[in-house]
Amino acid sequence: MKKTTVALGAILAVMGPLAASAQEVTLRLSHWVPPTIAPASKGINPWAEAVMEASEGRIKIDIFPAQQLGKAPDHYDMAVQGIVDLSYVNPGYTAGRFPIYALTEIPFMADDSVAASKAIHEWYLANGAEAEMSDVKICFVHPHAPGALHTQENVTSPADLKGKNIRPAHATMARFVSLLGGGPVQVPAPEVREALSKGTAEGVTFPWGAQYDFKLTEEVPVHLDMPFYLSSQLLVMNKGSYDRLSDANKAVIDDHCNLDWSGKVSQGWADDDMAARERLMADDAQTFNTPTEAEVAAWREASMPLFDEWKAAVTAKGGDADAILDAYKAALDKFDAAY
Repeated sequence: MKKTTVALGAILAVMGPLAASAQEVTLRLSHWVPPTIAPASKGINPWAEAVMEASEGRIKIDIFPAQQLGKAPDHYDMAVQGIVDLSYVNPGYTAGRFPIYALTEIPFMADDSVAASKAIHEWYLANGAEAEMSDVKICFVHPHAPGALHTQENVTSPADLKGKNIRPAHATMARFVSLLGGGPVQVPAPEVREALSKGTAEGVTFPWGAQYDFKLTEEVPVHLDMPFYLSSQLLVMNKGSYDRLSDANKAVIDDHCNLDWSGKVSQGWADDDMAARERLMADDAQTFNTPTEAEVAAWREASMPLFDEWKAAVTAKGGDADAILDAYKAALDKFDAAY
């Protein structure tokens, strides 16, 4: 009897790790974009498929798109509270909550979204994540290709925005519009076309692909052809959901939560945006204005107050704003993403 007990104990000791490594789990991933457009179809979905394949079926990810489980601004808290296991977050939808990350929203800093995604990933984990997002696990950073200013009339210099109502991409862009004497019109992306058609807004800062995604080509056919800004989303994971995974499943998640994957998921969206830009350029009904060097300099000069405001917000939270800014610039240079 004693020998049998020892043998059974030995078997259980061996089977324990094997059972843990074979853990099967279903994770709920929520996002707020339509399931067919590039952020989902060429970014979020391929990432989830790669995780499931790498886990050999142990990890299943159920995806809930288009705000099925909650409004876009609520997605960070949905992950923190465990309402979902994974969520797609736009920090710019919650003004003032993530002051360090808001640096990525200041215009004219990056001209390559794929390279910038890696730069932001590395920079933020080292300089801001612990202070602002320590209650989640960051999986990847997901900006679109540098967005542009799309309007109903020609806009080539900062002075041209005075008196115009513009739908901004995020809180920082709203502040920029205000600084230039324009009026920011805050409406969700699906409502932009209505705002433009009714005259509530006269322009929008959007990625190129959104012109087709939201059927805006007739509403705003004039485009300022310069890398204007980034809107940089993140996929984050509830820490409890991660901690409950087996070591083998944690390893799969870790292998898919890094700056290389930030670059991979951003590539598909960037390709889609650039294809949309080429399509617009081939459309005789569209007008492209390329700013002169002097106009580019004027735009960049006009954005300088945003840095002062950003520094004040970070300093108020106890951060070393100058060091954080220098680190971001260095990361953009390292990955060849600087404007």
